[in-house]
Amino acid sequence: MEYKDGFVSKDQRKLVRSLSESADPLTVSALQISTSPKSPRSPKSYSKHGSSRASPSKGSPRGSPRKYDRRQHSPRDGRPKKGGCGGKGTWGGLLDTEDNYFIDPNDPNYDSTEEYERPSAKKSAGDLDEFKKKATIIVEEYFATDDVLSAANELRELRKPNYNYYFVKRLISIAMDRHDKEKEMAAVLLSALYADAIDPPQVYRGFIKLVESADDLIVDIPDTVDVLALFIARAVVDDILPPAFLKKQMAALPKESKGIEVLKRAEKGYLEAPLHAEIIERRWGGSKNKTVEDVKVRINDLLIEYVVSGDKKEAFRCINDLKVPFFHHEIVKRAVTMAMERRQTEGRLLGLLKEASEEGLINASQITKGFGRIIDTVDDLSLDIPNARGILHSLISKAASEGWLCASSLKSLSSEPEKRLLEDTDTKLFKMKAQSIIQEYFLSGDILEVSGCLESEKKSSLNEVNAIFVKRLITLAMDRKNREKEMASVLLSSLFLPADDVVNGFVMLIESADDTALDNPVVVEDLAMFLARAVVDEVLAPQHLEEIGSQFLGAESIGSKVLQMAKSLLNARLSGERILRCWGGGGGSSRPGWAVEDVKDKIGRLLEEYESGGDIREARRCIKELGMPFFHHEIVKKALVSVIEKKNERLWGLLKECSDSGHITMNQMMKGFGRVEESLDDLALDVPDAKKQFIHYVEKAKTEGWLDSSFWFSKLDNARENGSCQ
Repeated sequence: MEYKDGFVSKDQRKLVRSLSESADPLTVSALQISTSPKSPRSPKSYSKHGSSRASPSKGSPRGSPRKYDRRQHSPRDGRPKKGGCGGKGTWGGLLDTEDNYFIDPNDPNYDSTEEYERPSAKKSAGDLDEFKKKATIIVEEYFATDDVLSAANELRELRKPNYNYYFVKRLISIAMDRHDKEKEMAAVLLSALYADAIDPPQVYRGFIKLVESADDLIVDIPDTVDVLALFIARAVVDDILPPAFLKKQMAALPKESKGIEVLKRAEKGYLEAPLHAEIIERRWGGSKNKTVEDVKVRINDLLIEYVVSGDKKEAFRCINDLKVPFFHHEIVKRAVTMAMERRQTEGRLLGLLKEASEEGLINASQITKGFGRIIDTVDDLSLDIPNARGILHSLISKAASEGWLCASSLKSLSSEPEKRLLEDTDTKLFKMKAQSIIQEYFLSGDILEVSGCLESEKKSSLNEVNAIFVKRLITLAMDRKNREKEMASVLLSSLFLPADDVVNGFVMLIESADDTALDNPVVVEDLAMFLARAVVDEVLAPQHLEEIGSQFLGAESIGSKVLQMAKSLLNARLSGERILRCWGGGGGSSRPGWAVEDVKDKIGRLLEEYESGGDIREARRCIKELGMPFFHHEIVKKALVSVIEKKNERLWGLLKECSDSGHITMNQMMKGFGRVEESLDDLALDVPDAKKQFIHYVEKAKTEGWLDSSFWFSKLDNARENGSCQ
C-alpha cells in the first residue's frame, strides 16, 4: 500500500478506524492524533519512524512530546505535529481523544457523513434558544392581529416541528397573564393548529411542560391553578388533549406539586360539571363573541356584495365562513326580502338560493323556515312593498317549480296570519316604554332610575306591567353580550318584584321561545340559565319551577327542555357560585369570586361593625355588595348566634330591617334559623340557656312576621317536653 506525502486516502481513514475499534486500549499509545486541517510543525523534526533526534530531558519519559510543547508568541499552534505520533508519511496515533476536535470541509480528507455521526449539543441548544425567541414574537403578533392563518404560516416557516411543544407552552403561559380575550384567542389558535401545523404528540408534550412548571408559573400568576386547569379542560373539550392525560400526569407528578392541584381542578371543577362543554367554551367569551346582530350584518353584506359582483363562489365561501348552518334561514329570509324590494335582483338572488340548495350548502329545512318567516311578516312588508303578498306568492311558485322549495310545507298565504292575542293600546305603549327604559339601563347601569320608572307605570290600569317588563328585559338581554345578560340578572334581583309576576314573565318567555329561536338559536340554554340564576338570586323559589313546568306538558316541548336544563344547572355541585359567574358575575368581573371563607370573614366584620354602632344603611349596602344572595343564611346564622351569646338586640333589629326591606328573603331566614338549630348542642356548652333563647327568638320572629309559621323542628318539641321552655 503506497502513501503520498501529506495525504491519507478515504480507504486509509476507514482502515484506521477499524484498527482503532479493534485495538486493545491497554496497548494503544496515549498520544493523540491531530485532525486539524493543517498539522502544525513541531519545533524539532522527527524521523520517519516517529522517534526524536534530540535526547529527552531529565524527568521526562523517553519520546514524550511534552518537552516540545512550549508556548510561543506567534499565532501558529506550537503543539507537536500529529500530537507527537510520527512525522512525514506516518498515520499518527490510533485513538483520537482531543477535546478541540472539529471537522473542516476544506480538508482534503473531509467526509460529510462525520457531521451526522457526531452532532453538536451546543448547536442544538442554540437552535432551541432561537426558536424560543421567534415563537414569542409569533405569539405577540397573533394577539395583536388575531390572524390565525398568519400565525400558522410563520410557525411552519421555522421548520422546527420537534420544538413545537415549546410554542404550545409559550402561547398558553403568555395568555394566562392576559385578559379573557387573549385566553380565548390562544384556545382558538391551538385548536386550529392541532394536527395541522402542530403534531398531536407536541401538543401533549406542551401541556406536560405546563403542568410541570405550575410551581414556577404561580409566582408571577397567582391564579395559575384555576386558569391552567381551565386551559386543560378547554383542550379536552376541543378534542386536542385526551381525557386520559389527567390521570397519567397525576400519577407522574409529585404529590406536593401544584400541577396535581391543576389537574384535580380541571377534572372535578370543570369536566365533571353538568353541561361542562358549554360552560367551558363560554368562560372566556367563546362561541358568544359572534352575536346574532353581527351575523345578520355579515349576511346582509355578503348578499349586497353578491348582487353587485354576481360571484357565486365568493358568496358560498362567505356563507361557509359564517359557520352557522342552523341560522341559514336568515340568509333565505333576507335574500327573498331583497328580491321583493329590488325586483331587478330577483333572478340573481333566487339563482344563488337554488344553487346553494342543490349543492347542499343550505338544506331544505332552512329554506322552508326562511320562507315561513317571510310569510309571518308579509303584512309588515306590505307597508313598504306594494302587493307584497302577490310578489311573495309568485316567488314561492317559481322556487317550487324549480324543485328547491317544498311549497306544501308552508303556511297558506290566502288567509291572514293568526295572532294568539290582541294587544290593546296600553300594552303596546308600555312595551315601547319598557324597551326604552331597558336600553337606557344597559348604557347607564342605573337601577334606581329603572325602579322609579316602573313605579310610575304601575299606577296605570295595566295589570301585567311587571310580567311584560321581565319578558322584555330578558328578551333584549339574550340578543346581546354577557355584560348585558349579567346586568339583566342583577336588575331582576334588585327590583324585588312579586314572585308571581316573575313567574308569569318566564311563562311568556317560554311561550314565545319558538319565535325567539329563529333569531337566537341558543334560546333554550339562555332561558335555562336566566331561570337558574333567578332561583340562585332568590328571585324565585325552587317550587316556582314546578309551577312553570305545569303549564308546559310534553317531554319534547321547549318549556320542558328549559326546565330540565335549569334543574341540571341547579343540582350541580357548587351550582350557586358557578351560575353566578356564568356571565362574569361575582363582583362584576370575570375574575374568580370570593372563596367561602372570605365571604364568612366579610360577614363577620360587617356584623361587628354594625354591632359597635354602625349605620343600618351602610350595613344593608355591604350585604348587597356581597353579591351572594344565596348565602344570606350565613348572615342570619352569625347574627342570631351573636344575639344569643351577647343578648344584644341591635343585631336582631338588623335582621328585622333586612327582612322588611327584602334584602334577606324568607327562605334564607328559615335556612339561617335552621343552621342555628342544628348547632344548638355545641352552643349550649358556652350558653347554657341557648335552646330556651332560640325558641324565644323563633316565636318572636314569627310574631313579627318575618319567619314563616311553618318553621318548626323536633328539638323544639323535645325542649317543650323536657320543660326547658317556660
